[in-house]
Amino acid sequence: MPKLRRALAWLVDFSLVVALASALAVLTFHRVSALVTDVPELATRGGFDLLTSRGDVLDASQDLGLSLWNKSVLYVEQAFGLLVLAVFLYQWACLSLAGRTVGKALVGLKVTTDSPRRVRAARRAAVTTVADIAVYAVACVLLVEGQVVLSVLMWAVAVVLFLLNALPVLSPGRRSLADRFAGTSVTGIGFSRPVAAPPVRTARAAN
Repeated sequence: MPKLRRALAWLVDFSLVVALASALAVLTFHRVSALVTDVPELATRGGFDLLTSRGDVLDASQDLGLSLWNKSVLYVEQAFGLLVLAVFLYQWACLSLAGRTVGKALVGLKVTTDSPRRVRAARRAAVTTVADIAVYAVACVLLVEGQVVLSVLMWAVAVVLFLLNALPVLSPGRRSLADRFAGTSVTGIGFSRPVAAPPVRTARAAN
């Protein structure tokens, strides 16, 4: 069933995204943890700020805390930005070079187009990245920054955009939003059977 094959292809590709996201999460955790090990240096800076604050202890401590918090948030933003960029490059490279991602290759699907492949691949990769991960990444960053209302709105937008991209696959045309935007379609790879050789006519049969 083509619909089931496309769902399996998406699961494989999304599993690769989850694996990359997990690796970036571990890396970000270690980067944030390194701020704690750098406490002596930060404490020195905080102590200098304290001595020059003219007794304003609260403001001096807040500056130190905000410095740690801003760095942590920056690390999280960098991780999400790298994730979005990596997903786009993965989609674009696979489609422009092979015409299919790893997931589609495993289930025997291919992205076809009548136009130059690399141009269409870039458009399709952009829409797929936005629908699958980019908007969710923005929602998560807003949540980390404390913008709860905007984060919830972005999550709602992400869900709607994902459904707009995925549900058309269930239609007879089976073209997602990314396919329609890029002018592509997903087809199965046929496996041709060997053509049987014609029977050899003997001299007796010919007579």
